[in-house]
Amino acid sequence: MRQNKYLSFPKDFLWGGAIAASQADGAFSEDGKLPNSSDVQPYLKGLSNEEIQRLEMQGMTLEEVKKNLVDTTHYYPKRHGIDFYHTFESDLELLAEMGFKTFRTSIDWSRVFPNGDEMEPNEAALKHYDKLINKMKSLGIEPIITMLHYETPINITLQYGGWKNKAVIDIFDRYGRVLLDRFGDRVKYWIVINQINMIQIEPFLSLAFCKDQYENIEEAEYQAVHNQLVACAKIQMYAKTLNYDLEIGTMVADMTVYPYSCKPDDVVLAMQHNRMQYFFTDVQFRGEYPRYALNYFKENNINLEITEEEKKLLSENTMDYLAISYYFSQMVDSTKNVNKADSITVNPYLDANPWGWCVDPQGLYNTLSQNWDRYQKPIIIAENGFGMYDELEDGQVHDDYRISYLSDHIEQVGRAIQDGADVIAYCAWGPIDIVSCSSQQMSKRYGFIYVDLDDEGKGSGDRIKKDSFYWYKQVIATNGLEV
Repeated sequence: MRQNKYLSFPKDFLWGGAIAASQADGAFSEDGKLPNSSDVQPYLKGLSNEEIQRLEMQGMTLEEVKKNLVDTTHYYPKRHGIDFYHTFESDLELLAEMGFKTFRTSIDWSRVFPNGDEMEPNEAALKHYDKLINKMKSLGIEPIITMLHYETPINITLQYGGWKNKAVIDIFDRYGRVLLDRFGDRVKYWIVINQINMIQIEPFLSLAFCKDQYENIEEAEYQAVHNQLVACAKIQMYAKTLNYDLEIGTMVADMTVYPYSCKPDDVVLAMQHNRMQYFFTDVQFRGEYPRYALNYFKENNINLEITEEEKKLLSENTMDYLAISYYFSQMVDSTKNVNKADSITVNPYLDANPWGWCVDPQGLYNTLSQNWDRYQKPIIIAENGFGMYDELEDGQVHDDYRISYLSDHIEQVGRAIQDGADVIAYCAWGPIDIVSCSSQQMSKRYGFIYVDLDDEGKGSGDRIKKDSFYWYKQVIATNGLEV
């Protein structure tokens, strides 16, 4: 442990961690649940990390989705997770032992409305989430609940063509209203949609349509995310009518970039790239589409169906806070890249983990500061963590590399707060090992708690405290004074 240079965390700061139902719960077919977008992603043994990432960005074909629904030759890790559906009580007690003040998780849409479009919710699912939330509250842990974290019912893909279909707006709104009605008395902080800007990085998981369902894919992506923005606004509109203390937030992954050099072409390209990342939050905090985005759509033959009623909804129902996931920073080079989210260059000044994610603590300070300066909205760090291949030796995991990464990043959070950013929570990603979102691996581990399962689901499932468990416990106990 060392002393934090920036001793600026407020007394009520929410220290905790985050997972997703789609990566942790398991119980794939229990209590009425039907498949969702994450359940059809197989673990593809033998592929390189680069090949896995390329497949993720390409999305899936409709035929692949249908085939995977009945496939028995591959292992589908997210159908099993770490069995959090059954172990949540003891797992939450481990988090409480670390001193967690908050815990972010998601409610699985495909449990509450298995096909997505039912008129009445599945009561068995709601009772389960009652128990989950009540357990958090009994441990003094403030829930942060995500309504949709890559768990769109697969029926929405097959019958509606995913989020591009405007019918999905009201279908999702019905789901969101059920959650607020049922849990609003106990859950203050809501994130409507996880990483709403990941439409070109994780298109299938984000938007729930297949790459061969539409001819103009980029147009379909922006129409689909427009529909998501409208859905967020409708849920905010409903939240205002309730007599609960609710905060409705939006969430983005930090995908902003640095220019490769001070060459004006690099600087302008970085600015243009970053504007199209801020586009999502510009709409959700400023209440209208910015001119630069409308110009981009016109220049790239992207024609969106946006009604006057939808414009009014967006204008009158902006979000209350910003949630950010941050893992790494990126860079663009005008001689190699174009103004698209999936076009970046590796930064030669930074070290990377085995998945090519460049370690840059100051990048977190940068993005927190830029977003605070732009919006002056409270910020929750919804995800920050270090994926690595951990070694279990004699019942122990010595993960100094994770401690080093998190220590440096938490220090930069203090730096941003010292500069005036209203950061209210820090959620370390994957405080207990879960299935990786992008690679479907268990071996890409983030947790303070080791889960004895391998990439094919084999193992005891035992929970084992890593060295980082005791380190993070001390960080929380000192409110960030020691890191």
